[in-house]
Amino acid sequence: MLLNDCLGRKLSIMFSALPSALGYALLAGAQGLWMLLLGRVLTGYAGGVTSASIPVYISEISHPGVRGMLGACPQIMAVLGSLILYALGLVLDWRWLAVAGEVPVLAMVLLLCFMPNSPRFLLSQGKEEEALGSLCWLRGEDTDYAREYEQIKDSVRKQSRRVSCAELKDPFLYKPILISGLMRFLQQLSGVTCILVYLQPIFKKTSVILKAEYDAALVGLVRLSAVAIAAVSMDKAGRKILLFVSAGVMLVSNLTMGLYIHFEPASHNGTVANTTLASSANLPAEPTNYITLIPLLATMFFIMGYAMGWGPITWLLMSEILPLKARGVASGLCVLVSWLTAFTLTQFFLPVVNAFGLEVPFLFFAVISAGNIIFTGCCVPETKGRSLEQIEAFFRTGRKSFLR
Repeated sequence: MLLNDCLGRKLSIMFSALPSALGYALLAGAQGLWMLLLGRVLTGYAGGVTSASIPVYISEISHPGVRGMLGACPQIMAVLGSLILYALGLVLDWRWLAVAGEVPVLAMVLLLCFMPNSPRFLLSQGKEEEALGSLCWLRGEDTDYAREYEQIKDSVRKQSRRVSCAELKDPFLYKPILISGLMRFLQQLSGVTCILVYLQPIFKKTSVILKAEYDAALVGLVRLSAVAIAAVSMDKAGRKILLFVSAGVMLVSNLTMGLYIHFEPASHNGTVANTTLASSANLPAEPTNYITLIPLLATMFFIMGYAMGWGPITWLLMSEILPLKARGVASGLCVLVSWLTAFTLTQFFLPVVNAFGLEVPFLFFAVISAGNIIFTGCCVPETKGRSLEQIEAFFRTGRKSFLR
């Protein structure tokens, strides 16, 4: 969290390469359990740093007209990377997979050497000449970058001091932080992490006609296609309409899954007495008819709905609406809320399933998805085509004309 404000966005991302490279090296050469655990801790820490820094860096260097598309790129690259690793896993040992993980880390550091620092961060550090040169490089010499520079400079001047506890009572600060944090909280409560982690046992328990080794590939392809659609349409349709569509698709999908599991006979959905979700992963699927396509389609539509809205847009909006003076720390807090919620939900998923049945979590996820629709309509501002300074002005004054 503090790295974002101390080192800057670019250097924070480059710094994450150190624990990441060390972690993959430990995984590749692991001679005991402690090396595997330490390697995972280091790579997890690096992932947390990049999760907080990359969206902020992209939003601060992007032109408003393409910020949505560029903001979706981290999600596209993450899903594409997962697919590539899945393909490599078919032919490589896990140690060599860890070695392969070093390649994008080194490539990231090398390519970032040619990128400028964020103009907004440079201005907040009083480096005006460097900030002007950075913006000129990003926008091009033949553009009106000087006007944009003055707008950014004026915005930075109004909030040059560090955030104090007393200032947290100001709606200009707490409203965007609350919106961002609640979006990350609701994103995870919609069930995406649980469904992805327990996808194979869920498919086994519902007798889905799909071989286990195809799970990751199918999910990856669906996510990649949906995120690509979101990236192309985000700057045209807007953020809110995609959030509405996304939450609506997740609502219908989770409701369908929950009702299917509840009403379908045990011979169809694979719910055998005294069989837990974890143990059902080891049982062979025995589909009786093509009605078992329902849970497969419901799950794929859920993943598609999530990936085209509440997946990438929550990251993008977090970096767009957080005020500059609190953007570094606040983005880290939002990421912390996200992963803590995901961890807690994943830990409670199996006990709830074993105690109440598999349909209960899906019906809960459906309720949360309905809440996401209400939250989007009441609390989330439309930021399509608006500069970060206009978004900050909206929260400072409350005048919606800034976002029209």
